[in-house]
Amino acid sequence: MKILRVISSMHPKQGGPCQGIRNSIPELEKLGVKNEVVCLDETISDYGIKDPFPIHTLGSSTTPWKYHKNLIPWLLSNFQRFDVVIIHGLWTYHSHGTIKAILKYRKENTISPKVYAMPHGMLDPYFQKAKERKLKALRNDVYWKLFENNVINKADGILFTCEEELLLARTTFPNYKPQREINVGYGIQAPPHYTDSMKKVLLEKVPEWNTKPFLIFLSRIHTKKGVDLLIKSYLKLEKELNSLPQLIIAGPGLDEAYGKELLKLASTSSNILFPGMLSGDAKWGAFYESEAFILPSHQENFGIAVVEALACSKPVLISDKVNIWREITSENGGFVQNDTEADTYTLLKQWLALAPSEKSKMSENAQKVYATKFTIAQGAKSLLAGLKTN
Repeated sequence: MKILRVISSMHPKQGGPCQGIRNSIPELEKLGVKNEVVCLDETISDYGIKDPFPIHTLGSSTTPWKYHKNLIPWLLSNFQRFDVVIIHGLWTYHSHGTIKAILKYRKENTISPKVYAMPHGMLDPYFQKAKERKLKALRNDVYWKLFENNVINKADGILFTCEEELLLARTTFPNYKPQREINVGYGIQAPPHYTDSMKKVLLEKVPEWNTKPFLIFLSRIHTKKGVDLLIKSYLKLEKELNSLPQLIIAGPGLDEAYGKELLKLASTSSNILFPGMLSGDAKWGAFYESEAFILPSHQENFGIAVVEALACSKPVLISDKVNIWREITSENGGFVQNDTEADTYTLLKQWLALAPSEKSKMSENAQKVYATKFTIAQGAKSLLAGLKTN
């Protein structure tokens, strides 16, 4: 089998979908599946990395919709080389252009590749309901009527990373009538093994750390992530309990308005630490040296950081708006509550109330969740099985 991935950008700074592509392709190669990517970037030299698979860059677009006149001609000239085409992400020209191209191609050819769309959470109702997204929600309504419902309904199937994403997608827009809905799962690469240098580097990055196990939030500092709920809950517990593990809130965004609000909110506590973004050994040290990971997010399609925590044998304390919550609760790999301040407080209380033996058992369960549901090898096999059976 040969797969073409169509995505607006493969630049590493885009995160999410493009990193998922980079993770899955080597595993699919082991299964005999070849992959190529076409995207609307200027040149692969901008990536700062060398990918072991072909990436066809058509040049960047200056429009918000990322229209590119060369996409459809390129697709029409190359469809015959592929068995499957996967559109990664929605709301920019690459999705509309791909569907338009395949419909034209099929009028002139009896044999054509199957085309699937993979929304990567972009059909989640949160994005249409969040107060801070009113203008973008209006834009999406217009795009849906003009382009995107055609993409969803005329693709051969829609690929989802988890059951919750599949179910939520049905509730967001009218005239949602995909030909098939396929839960193909998702996976991440195994974390590096723990080394003493990780602790050393982490201490350099977070000198206020008392070297004891802590609670870790490791993600973008953004209103969507519910960080304010976490801080308020932690401050409440500080008043009620004699001692608490430190709380490290790591991620970019502290220099933005929301980040500055959080710094002010947490200023009364010396136990809430903000080291900024952690990467490399510092990031993995933060996972390994913590006792639990917490993310009370208002929306999270997959949550790579959640799965990274599981892979490091760390229980996860998450909201039920993190779409993989079903997989986590099925193996008791953490606690799940609603995305409110009261429920975030309950999440922390649930964890802190556990006996050491119970925490140890949940740590074992967390690693089991990763090993049985979220390895990159399993994600590749699940994707391939989904494509072959449809």
